Amino acid sequence: MSDQRATVCLTYDFDAVSIWLHAFDGLDSPTRQSRGEYGANVATPRLLDMLDRLNVPATWFTPGHTVESFPEITGEIHDRGHDIQCHGWKHTDPSSFSEEEEREDIGRAVDAIQDITGGTPDGYRSPAWDFSTNTLSIIRDIGFEWDSSQMAHDFEPYLVRESPAVDPDEPYERGEETDIVEFPVSWHLDDWPPFQFVLNVPDNGGAPDEKQIFDMWTEKFDWMYDNVEGGVFTLTMHPQVIGVPPRMRYLEDMVQYIQSKQGVEFKTVSSVAAEY
Repeated sequence: MSDQRATVCLTYDFDAVSIWLHAFDGLDSPTRQSRGEYGANVATPRLLDMLDRLNVPATWFTPGHTVESFPEITGEIHDRGHDIQCHGWKHTDPSSFSEEEEREDIGRAVDAIQDITGGTPDGYRSPAWDFSTNTLSIIRDIGFEWDSSQMAHDFEPYLVRESPAVDPDEPYERGEETDIVEFPVSWHLDDWPPFQFVLNVPDNGGAPDEKQIFDMWTEKFDWMYDNVEGGVFTLTMHPQVIGVPPRMRYLEDMVQYIQSKQGVEFKTVSSVAAEY
């Protein structure tokens, strides 16, 4: 019998400049765009060095825009043994697309990843952590095997359901299970909400005590470790956010603490999905 008690998936949404162009109206803001450049040119090399020191793999959800804008560092992520998975091309909420536009956007993203890695991504994370009415059928048609965008569990993967019946005057019907494995996400296990301050945007981040966020993440891991046999702890980070000092020090300390726990393995999401 395996002595593995828990799995940890460190994931990075490597949005770089794309998030400022398509999510925060930064087309006319060189300063906002430069925050994305910081993520690619400064933070990502630091994170790769940290991951080397810790000897842990990570999953990098990378928009096609990032792949094509920063091919050298994207290639280095791959060359250092990490997993690059699909995060759309434009980093745009799928609900803003027609079905044809969404299919073209995801297909273009897959092509960009194939060009840089020589392989085909098998997983998807929506740039908005949400699906349009067409997303599920599109990612199944493309051949993705898993997703990491939804929130029907916290520490256990599950099968995505299709065609739920949604009528506010009738009971909710969940729909039939598909063969797409879901690795649930949480805004409470994401570095953007507490840390990323954006001028003139509601619900700005900026925790007064940044270390408390890492303490919260550690407490969540400990709860999972104690209460969920075989649980999967999926942490979402953004290089331009987590790479700001001294956050990487706190992250490294947290990872080393988790590594000290018996029966914990760090894996890419794709490798965990293969077990399902």
